[in-house]
Amino acid sequence: MKGKVIQFRRGRHTIHVRHFLIDVGADSKEKAEKFVGKEVEWKSPAGKIIKGKISSAHGNRGLVRAIFEKGLPGQALTQEVEVKK
Repeated sequence: MKGKVIQFRRGRHTIHVRHFLIDVGADSKEKAEKFVGKEVEWKSPAGKIIKGKISSAHGNRGLVRAIFEKGLPGQALTQEVEVKK
């Protein structure tokens, strides 16, 4: 299943460099919570794979929060990630 990287998880003064908000196509918080615990992978243009895990739902519109093993580069924003089953 595909998802889309939306943004870093951030506050007014801080950016969590390993945490990202991902749109998985869910349209409610309840549907997004079904993805918690699943693995996600982002593949760079050079072929390198960075793995992460969905930790929780984010907000009420179906976004999820994923924590990656290392931070994704800025070019990963608006790109697709693979959500493993």
